[in-house]
Parts: sequence; structure tokens; C-alpha cells
Amino acid sequence: MEIGIGLPTTIPGAGGDELLAWAKRGEDLGFSSLGVLDRLMYDSYEPLITLAAAAGATSRIRLTTSILIAAYRGDQAVLAKQLASLHRLSGGRLVVSVAAGPREDDYEACGTPFHRRGRRLDDLLGELRRLWAGTASPGLVPGPSCVNGGPPLIVGGHSEAAMRRAATYGDGWIAGGSSASGYDALAQRARTAWQAAGRTGEPRMLAIAYVALGADAREAAGRYLTEYYAFAGPKADMAVRSMLTDERQLREFADGYEASGCDELILIPCVTDVGQADRIAKAVWG
Repeated sequence: MEIGIGLPTTIPGAGGDELLAWAKRGEDLGFSSLGVLDRLMYDSYEPLITLAAAAGATSRIRLTTSILIAAYRGDQAVLAKQLASLHRLSGGRLVVSVAAGPREDDYEACGTPFHRRGRRLDDLLGELRRLWAGTASPGLVPGPSCVNGGPPLIVGGHSEAAMRRAATYGDGWIAGGSSASGYDALAQRARTAWQAAGRTGEPRMLAIAYVALGADAREAAGRYLTEYYAFAGPKADMAVRSMLTDERQLREFADGYEASGCDELILIPCVTDVGQADRIAKAVWG
């Protein structure tokens, strides 16, 4: 199983220099991907612009939206061009993980109907595939052209519709940071949906988890996650409880996900100290 690392883009007050330091350190330490979360109505960085900056600061590590709330973005052609541009500029390192997202205010701010987000996401993913493959309607291929059909598409979510969406449009499925306790069962549902859709081979299975190693980081990280998930009520407590806070716990957690068939686990930091990257690397690889 590969291990990726997140950038602290949703921690209020994180500096641009800190994000680039994380990106460079993540690549130097051998992590597989840099992951970014997506929130619109929050004190956070826009994920695609952040990954563009990270692309310029690195040369090998993959760049993963984990996840992108793609359906609130209004113009499919513009988003397709943004993603294709980032993929080309980074030398083909982009992985696009998407989900519908649970926050109504992100959609309201864009004038996008929240209750239609699943249908919009279905339409968007189908259009991205057509645009990147060059099979959209004549005159509607915004470019730049993408080899091999564009960046990989990974779809997240726990509902039956999300599992179907991953099997229909995606190259795999990703679990969110609050689904740690049920990953094995969720992953099996994703594989079952894949088979039911008549897909061959195996879906690529990803997951994210929140990490803050050490007693000095735990309290600040708990405050951050409580605020970040405040909109979700009890889910905020669940996210805090699932946060990985010591090296042994992280190693056992990673081993469990690997045993469940996870192909890549992206560890999202809950504090901005780039020294956490070294602690995480030591915990997972020794």
C-alpha cells in the first residue's frame, strides 16, 4: 500500500510558505501523493490553485484532490480545462478524486442547487470523460489535450448512488476521513458495485485519515477538527475520535487498511508544523 500525505490547506492561518514546505518535504520523504481537501465557505485554500503551486515546487510526487467538491462549480468546460491544464503542467501527476459534499453553504454561495448535487456530479463526470477523450460535441473540446483519457478519476461517498457513480465513471473509490471504523465493509460495497456495473479488473481503493502525532499536537488538532466539522453535529466528535495521535496507533491503522485492500492511504495533517511529515514517515516506515 502506498502512503500519501496531505497539505494543511484547511487549517486557518496556514501560510503559503508552510504549504510549499510541506509539498517539498513530502516529496523528499518518499510519500506517494500530496492530498488537498476542498471547502468553499471556510478559511481555507482553493485546492486546484494549491496543487498548481505544489506542482511547481515538486517534480515527482502525485497531486491528488482528496476530495474535490466538483458539483458546486458551475461551468463544466472551465473545470475540465483547469484540471487538464494542471495535469499537463505537472507532467501527468494529477489524480482527481471527487465527491458530492455535505455542506449546503458551499452550494448556496455558487447559486448551485444542493439537492441536485448527485445528478450534477454524474453529468460532470461523464462530460469530463468526453472532453478529455476528445469525444465531446464539435467545438466543445477546451484542451489542453490529455493523453490516455485525462487524469484518473476517483469517486468518494458512502451512499448507494456514490458507489454506483464510482463504478460507472471512476477508476476507483475513496473513503473519507471519518469512515475509519467501517472501511473494510465500505470497500467491499465499492467492489460489489464495480462488479455489478460490468467493470473488469479491480477499482483503485483510496482512503484518507487525519493525523496529529504527539501530545503537543493533539489538543490543537482536536480544536481544528471540531471547528472544521461543526456543521455536521455528532460527526465532529467522530472525526476527532478517529484522529491518529501516536506512532503505534498509526502503524496499526495503516496495517489494517492494507489488509483490507487499500491501495493508497493519504494522511491529512491537523497541525501546520512540517515536522509532522517526518514523524509520520518514521511511524509508517521506521
